[in-house]
Amino acid sequence: MFRRSLRAFTGLLAPCLILILLMSPLKNEAVPATSSIVLPVAATDWGLSFQNEGEAPIGNAAREALAKYDAYYLGNTEEKVIYLTFDCGYENGCTEDILDALKKHHAPGAFFVVGNMIETAPDIVRRMAEEGHIVGNHTYHHPDMSAISDKETFKKELDLLAELYQETVGQELPMYYRPPQGKYSEENLRMAKELGYTTVFWSLAYVDWYVDDQPTAEEAYAKLLPRIHDGAIVLLHTTSTTNAKILDELLTKWEEMGYTFASLEELPKA
Repeated sequence: MFRRSLRAFTGLLAPCLILILLMSPLKNEAVPATSSIVLPVAATDWGLSFQNEGEAPIGNAAREALAKYDAYYLGNTEEKVIYLTFDCGYENGCTEDILDALKKHHAPGAFFVVGNMIETAPDIVRRMAEEGHIVGNHTYHHPDMSAISDKETFKKELDLLAELYQETVGQELPMYYRPPQGKYSEENLRMAKELGYTTVFWSLAYVDWYVDDQPTAEEAYAKLLPRIHDGAIVLLHTTSTTNAKILDELLTKWEEMGYTFASLEELPKA
């Protein structure tokens, strides 16, 4: 029963990320200029359009519009720097290998956890904090937060996770928030800012969340290497056996391309 519930949980991730990734070929396409893209009034899914290899993608909301709400999908695009982030719905036996790779490369990470992750793998969550990584808020239950317009209900989802983290780790949860399934609204961003959170989307991810249909290393590299770009906020899932196997080599490859790794604490604030 527990495994079935976990598989159901991962199924929640797929619909949003299929749109989010927008895995179109790397080519010039007719899309609006970044400066003309505004935040949607209605709820929507975070989406990206990749134009050229090695260049940052265009998000479905402009950086300037997001920054008004302390929300970001790109970091410092003037330097060859990467911000590594991980979504943690549950422990699948992969997270410690991921932590080992980060430690080997002295690379800071940000782990966006839900309540299940803290409840079932408290030692691993404590290790994240002890090794200097950010542990961020991915909400307690992983609902569609864009369907929540009441601030108290919105706040409760974040508070439940923060309180559980405090009880488990003995520290306050860092104030970074990632919307479950990438679903958000302008009102969500406003409420998150009012609660003191920085909202973190991403500029690079790939289909890594199907635990029974994992990509090969070659398939992963084919998505993650050509699309890496200056200031990339990378999203990987800790449930992925592929990510656990390749992360050491992937970080090495990115280092060979001249990249360094930075904490979300170093995000340039607009």
